[in-house]
Amino acid sequence: MTPDDVTQAITQALVQGGATWLVATIVAFLPVLLTTTLMMHLGRPYVLRVLRRCGLRLGADVWWMSYILIRDALIVLTFALSWVFFQPNIVASAPLPITGPIAALCLLLTLVVKMVRRVDDDIRAYRVATVFLVIGATLYYVPQVFAVEAASQEHLGWFSQHLVSNADPQLALTIMWASLAGVILVAGWLFFRAIASANRTMARRLAPTAPTAPVREPARVTS
Repeated sequence: MTPDDVTQAITQALVQGGATWLVATIVAFLPVLLTTTLMMHLGRPYVLRVLRRCGLRLGADVWWMSYILIRDALIVLTFALSWVFFQPNIVASAPLPITGPIAALCLLLTLVVKMVRRVDDDIRAYRVATVFLVIGATLYYVPQVFAVEAASQEHLGWFSQHLVSNADPQLALTIMWASLAGVILVAGWLFFRAIASANRTMARRLAPTAPTAPVREPARVTS
């Protein structure tokens, strides 16, 4: 082997090893983000109780805005990191939770409910967002804990054979493509909805306002 071949082999090994390490780190860290997201979302009654006890208006506003920003930012970050489940080569070769793409789709649906409805004011919208979030977390926790992280446990062999993506690449890719189609449909609907909303807002601003008739003062009667 020439020195160039050795250099290329070392570089390729470092790149592949780094990519594998990064994917494994994301997959292992996602349960932490999902747990924190669930805690923040389900902890809304506690935040409201503390909010009612705040005597200072500024302190109450800071407390509430900080809670909303952290809670929603966690959902966005978790969904962004979950995009690793939509990479066909990684899904077919790496040991990932087979229902990870569906969990990512549920996170996106949670964000959609928060964007189109007032979740903090509408109890029905809050329940719908909670259902999507719990379903997504469950679809990630079960294969991650009982299949990916328990591959050495013989009594959990069924989970390792059926709930890991590289154990059944055909099924894993089918789930991935179906979930990706759902993500594209939801994203397209949000895009056209945003365009329609922007057009309505612009039309209201550009619409001519009707002139108001001058107010006539009543005639004074002089004796």
